[in-house]
Amino acid sequence: MKSQVVTFLIKCPDQKGLVAKITSFFYEKGFNILSCQQYVNSIEDKYFMRVRLNADGTDISKKELEKCFLELAVPLQFDWSVNYGDKKHNVAIMVSHTSHNLYDLLERSKEGRLDCTVKMIISNHDKLRPIADMFNVPFYHLPVTKETKQQQEAQVKQLLAANEVDLVIMARYMQILSSDFINHYPERIINIHHSFLPAFQGANPYKKAYERGVKLIGATAHYATVDLDEGPIIEQDVKPVTHESTPTTLKRIGADIEKLVLARAVKNHLNNQIIVSGNRAIVFPEAGE
Repeated sequence: MKSQVVTFLIKCPDQKGLVAKITSFFYEKGFNILSCQQYVNSIEDKYFMRVRLNADGTDISKKELEKCFLELAVPLQFDWSVNYGDKKHNVAIMVSHTSHNLYDLLERSKEGRLDCTVKMIISNHDKLRPIADMFNVPFYHLPVTKETKQQQEAQVKQLLAANEVDLVIMARYMQILSSDFINHYPERIINIHHSFLPAFQGANPYKKAYERGVKLIGATAHYATVDLDEGPIIEQDVKPVTHESTPTTLKRIGADIEKLVLARAVKNHLNNQIIVSGNRAIVFPEAGE
């Protein structure tokens, strides 16, 4: 195996000796453990681990490694995945009218702060095409109505498949995706929205928040599921506001928080820091990467 960092994500029933068995396995295969993060949910009796390995000096193939690990995993009831760090994730960004998240993601990707390749931008409007042109990213304008939703989503799927897209980012794509579409990409669609839900649904949430006199505003990034805006939460943040805040200033502050929250969520996913358990996301912090 070439010199690279290999990341294993493991979840299983909690039981004695897990750390010893897992670390001994990698030691015996010639790996150097760079970091080993773990979490035990005593309420659900579940164990979670993220382990990063240096593959320098190992001569085991990916196929052989996975075959041997499976022999350890099956009796211990592991649900596991491995990432070899040998290719960047391909990303598609879906947008409608709002540009702040799109600008931020493209800039971070261009500067190398997000380890991914943005393969395309897909929008149901043509308004943000100039931003795609600015960053030299292909832009696909695919209008959608209630009557054409199925055909439009089929077009999106074709584009994602043709470009081998690993992650879809809904950067304020103001359309409800069908359950068929979402189920086609489990834990591979990240959505962002303001944190007022479910209190202030629909149009003009910041005006409604102003009228209610809220003192905190924020944003939530989560994996999309068939339950609208209720998927596993990856990142959240809030900021205090005062009675002097207007709907306009609330919206501006909310946009700034959205950018940070969405970027952190995407980075967590790209860095293989997340294990989903039911409707919860276990998010391990960066370990000296």
